[in-house]
Amino acid sequence: MLIGLTGGIGSGKSTIAQQLRAMGYPVYDTDSQAKRLIQSDPHVREQITALFGTEVYQDGVYQTALVAQRVFADPVLLSRLNAIVHPAVRADILRWSSSLTSLPNNRITSSSHRLSGESEGEPIAFIECAILYSSHIHTLCDAVVQVTAPEDVRIQRTIQRDHTTIDKVRARMRAQDKEFLGHNPDLVVNNDGNSQIHDICLEIQDFFCNFAG
Repeated sequence: MLIGLTGGIGSGKSTIAQQLRAMGYPVYDTDSQAKRLIQSDPHVREQITALFGTEVYQDGVYQTALVAQRVFADPVLLSRLNAIVHPAVRADILRWSSSLTSLPNNRITSSSHRLSGESEGEPIAFIECAILYSSHIHTLCDAVVQVTAPEDVRIQRTIQRDHTTIDKVRARMRAQDKEFLGHNPDLVVNNDGNSQIHDICLEIQDFFCNFAG
């Protein structure tokens, strides 16, 4: 079972993903894996070079700032870049997920709150993705978890993490929160800072024990 894990900026989605890894669950981080594919996948590099020109890889290194500057001013160019990267990530997720079926400890049990190699539960893995819907990665998922938090908490977390301003954070939030309009996740968890991350992950685990069962 592939479970999408999504949420807006400052929701604490990545912190929950880290805890799920610590609990033994495989988690695919689409952001870091997209960067890997952009840098190292020959077919992706070829397409991006055709789109932006040879200057996009200087000394073999992808020029993130250059690309960001160009796509920020040109939504059509951004769409064309996404049309290269998103399918590559989806294909990589399928390769990754197919390799998990042989893992002996990738099982859940609703009675013990822990992974168990003896359990007969369905193998579960998570896909961490902030743009789960617009990238169409949700179509690969059996279910979706959305992480939420109050706006003031999200703003405070993002300012502390990125050393940015409240106005910039609010602008990013307005842009990103459109991602979730019209979609109904299977589970919404509130990461407002009052609950322990481990307890939130147990909530997720218990839900999908019953979901899978």
